[in-house]
Amino acid sequence: MRDRFSNYYRSITSGAVGAFSVTPSDSTDLDESVRAVTIASGGTVSFIGSDGLTYSTDELPAGTYPLFARRIRATGTTATKITGWV
Repeated sequence: MRDRFSNYYRSITSGAVGAFSVTPSDSTDLDESVRAVTIASGGTVSFIGSDGLTYSTDELPAGTYPLFARRIRATGTTATKITGWV
């Protein structure tokens, strides 16, 4: 398949190049760090950022949110049907 953009630099503001379903875990990092998440059912998201620190959101409605995360934690995450974007 042809990729018109294969020779272009991908910046943080570039579109996603892939996505996968996320299962929150307190002990296992994601296979690949994400730059955004989509939550199909609103709630909170607790995550470990690329800096190794833990962050938690307030209650969020369903939608897509930019965040860098290497792990989405089970503890503190009430949002469901999470998709990670890379």
